[in-house]
Amino acid sequence: MFESTVVSLIRRNEPTDELLLLLEDPFQASLQQGSIIAGLGTSVGFTLLLAVGFSLLRPYNSLVYAPKLKIADERHAPPPMGKGVLAWVGPVLKTKEAELVGLIGLDATVFLRVLRMCRNMFLVLMVLGCGILIPINLAKGNKFKDATPIQKMTPVNTFGSANWGMVICAYLFNLVIGGFLWWNYRAILRLRRQYYDSPEYKSSLHARTLMINYIPKTHRSDEGIGRLIDEVAPTSSFSRTAIARNVKELPELIEQHNKTVRELERHLAKYLKNPESLPPKRPLCKPSKKDPSWGTYPKGQKVDAIEYLTGRIKELETEIKEVRATIDSRNPLPYGFASYEEIEEAHSIAFAAKKKQPQGTRILLAPRPSDIIWKNMPLSKSQKRRRRMINNLWITLLTLVWAAPNAMISIFLVNLTNLGRVWKAFNNSLQANKTWWAIVQGVASPAITSLVYLVLPIIFRRLAVKAGDTSKTARERHVTAKLYTFFVFNFLIVFSLFSSVWSFVTTVIEKTNDKTDAWDAIVDANFGAGLFRSLCGISPFWITWLLQRNLGAAVDLAQLWTLVWSFCIRKFSSPTPREMIELTAPPPFDYASYYNYFLFYTTVALCYGTIQPLVLPACAVYFVLDVYLKKYLLLYIFITKTESGGMFWRMFFNRMVFAAILSNLVVFLCVWSQGLGEHTQAYAVIPAPFLMIAFKIWCKKTFDDKMHFVTTRQVSTDLEAVQDKGFNPKKDKLASRFGHPVLYRPLITPMVHARAQNKLAAVYGGRLTDSNNAGSGDSATVSGYSDMYAMDNMLGGQPGRKERAVPGFEMVPENRLDFAYFKGRAEFAEEHGGGGVIYGKAEDIIRSDTPSSISAYGSDSRPGTPVGGMTGRQRPQQRFEGFALQPVSYDAPGDVHLASSNRGMYHQPNDSQNALINSAAEMPVGTPMGGIGSRETSPDRRPPGFLGGGPQGYGGLPQIPLDEPEQDPLSYDYFRAQRRTNTGGPGMGYRG
Repeated sequence: MFESTVVSLIRRNEPTDELLLLLEDPFQASLQQGSIIAGLGTSVGFTLLLAVGFSLLRPYNSLVYAPKLKIADERHAPPPMGKGVLAWVGPVLKTKEAELVGLIGLDATVFLRVLRMCRNMFLVLMVLGCGILIPINLAKGNKFKDATPIQKMTPVNTFGSANWGMVICAYLFNLVIGGFLWWNYRAILRLRRQYYDSPEYKSSLHARTLMINYIPKTHRSDEGIGRLIDEVAPTSSFSRTAIARNVKELPELIEQHNKTVRELERHLAKYLKNPESLPPKRPLCKPSKKDPSWGTYPKGQKVDAIEYLTGRIKELETEIKEVRATIDSRNPLPYGFASYEEIEEAHSIAFAAKKKQPQGTRILLAPRPSDIIWKNMPLSKSQKRRRRMINNLWITLLTLVWAAPNAMISIFLVNLTNLGRVWKAFNNSLQANKTWWAIVQGVASPAITSLVYLVLPIIFRRLAVKAGDTSKTARERHVTAKLYTFFVFNFLIVFSLFSSVWSFVTTVIEKTNDKTDAWDAIVDANFGAGLFRSLCGISPFWITWLLQRNLGAAVDLAQLWTLVWSFCIRKFSSPTPREMIELTAPPPFDYASYYNYFLFYTTVALCYGTIQPLVLPACAVYFVLDVYLKKYLLLYIFITKTESGGMFWRMFFNRMVFAAILSNLVVFLCVWSQGLGEHTQAYAVIPAPFLMIAFKIWCKKTFDDKMHFVTTRQVSTDLEAVQDKGFNPKKDKLASRFGHPVLYRPLITPMVHARAQNKLAAVYGGRLTDSNNAGSGDSATVSGYSDMYAMDNMLGGQPGRKERAVPGFEMVPENRLDFAYFKGRAEFAEEHGGGGVIYGKAEDIIRSDTPSSISAYGSDSRPGTPVGGMTGRQRPQQRFEGFALQPVSYDAPGDVHLASSNRGMYHQPNDSQNALINSAAEMPVGTPMGGIGSRETSPDRRPPGFLGGGPQGYGGLPQIPLDEPEQDPLSYDYFRAQRRTNTGGPGMGYRG
């Protein structure tokens, strides 16, 4: 009955019937040739327009078009540019790859090398494809009166022996692709070896550290990790080991704290937007459902936002402090780390452990500490397996659900004539304005098709975290792979094959209803021939679509979204100081999305290159243009959020091989369906995919081990020789650097614009007096990480002078609303290059030559890393005087100097930075030190503060009295003043 219903619908002449006919053949009467011309014209026109607009705006808006010039340190700063309209062209053309590694990092350098490879590869393929296939198709193809010039270039009318040209091109394409991949594999291997030899890598802790997962309960100790490694490398030297500790609910608490602080900042920014004229009503908010006292509030009731959120911050900070104090060694987790003195030894053990899993564990080279996704680290193998299965089910469901709307896009957006056939009113407009609708089809169709996928990376990234990925760089590679699979299946295969499948099904149904045997009906339907004709029919769309990618590249260069968004935020809302600072930060580069785009463009061009050779020059033009545009973006605008050392290459290589194999299958289909019964050409194509698979296996065995390991031979280090070199098993602070950041990272401080400083005190009214009442004395209940004592709000170290800033808040002046002043803080740098690639800030650098004057901090050079060894016991009180209290930074191995501007006024650590877990084993321990640059304090005498912040606020950050002139942190007098402050010089009192 269903079959007869479908056939009857097809035979009726109604809009529904037209829709069913369109499902059978969506590319009937078309505007294809006009769409290609319109697509080319708009692409070239708008690209030139955007390039000119960028060149005119760039000299006057360096905040958007060259933020890295301002924030990068001297070693990583991009080449300077002049103010001329085309002054940006010279540095882009002249900066070579050898310089790029130091300027933008290895990930970005590999990305640009991949772009150049695609450009050169498609220029060669364009010459081969167009030079061989177009003359054959034009000369040997059968002449049809209704064939358009675009159709004549396809093999739709070429039969028999004339198709040997496609077979030859299939092998030539494989040879070109394999040659470029091999050449660049060697080049990237060379870059990786140079990366291993770089001073930054040799002095980093993660380079010599192993990560051990799935540790059984019997080995969950520092000694147990050593025994596991001994099973792999019995002759290995002494290693520093650290088992992970259970951080309990700390990550959730700190996440709530950060959200609450940001919410408070938004309410304050809106309420204090005009300090001279406050709104008559104070801001209101609903109590948080995660607040333990949420049930005490009537349903739907709103409370005073400022008072409630301030109290909520106090409660959270108190709870965080209590939880941190209860972390100890009695609840270890199934993962840990082991660090060695020599990088070669760590790599040799990791290589030896590839095929060994002692006690079911997995031993790998450790990623950077900032690269680890900590919440997934404790997951077991079974948990990860189950999560991956669920993740794959969700992705499969999303792929299948999207097939139906994708089919509608392939029918109506690709060819607007089809929409006119089911919508009579639109058809009248289409017939009256063919030129206009040709332009719309050439521009709107590819644009809408691309826009629907912008949200996919966000979805897949969250699914990858749910699936159990343990590092951010691995997550990005997996996101790229999932995106590519989704695009190829749903946007290439389903998009291209849907009409052929529908036509095949309806034909079989018709024949079986005419009493034809089902198998005979399937054979007579000739699915292969119908599929081939469908691919030829849809090929002009891909020319238009690839031409539109040039426009997308120009939009990236013009940073239109950044300009529009920044303008709207500043003019039409009340941004917080934190949001203003983040607007000036260089955005992170989305490698997953861009790699996926390049892979998908390449796959489309290779699959359709033998069907419609004009696809090859369209793709080549895109890569020719994008090489230079992306080079500028990576040099001056974007940063690498987490450096992986060029590890995206293998993922890209594997999918390029897959794209070549898929193109071979398309050639096989074409020559089989056009062979007129003779399939010699099709049989000749069969070895091509297997040759690509063999090539992939050979490259893996030849290059991969050398790329991933400094050495693969067994290395054993003489313990006595290591001790003679001054080996200190505790100097690397392994447990603190590879410990969960919630244990030592300082909490963020609410930021308020300095112009609202006086009004902020009035907003809190009597609460300040009550909180600092001399009789309160209950310092144990104070939030934050510093206690307070009874005292009026006086400027620290300057008796008699009142502190005009509101304690517990950080006042940010207008001239400090810039990321350059905050790039050293984890709260900002984490999302904008926290690995220290371009800021000159060490992330996990080992300092064996640290001067003794700085030894009071331990061997850790990173500002903000906790003081103290992994002893699990309280350290004795120490007093630090003079120059040793100055913060230090390292711009190069062995170089120690005073911190630059970002270490000055706005980079003072709070008490949470100084070892909060007094009783925790293998974690930083408390010290009486109040923070870098602060006064010496004793346990019973600490700076005053509101809600536990002291004069430096929640995060221990300094406040600037408005009546006191600011000092330039880069000036010599600034550091002299700081030194006199610390040494108790005359006239230089304490300044937070």
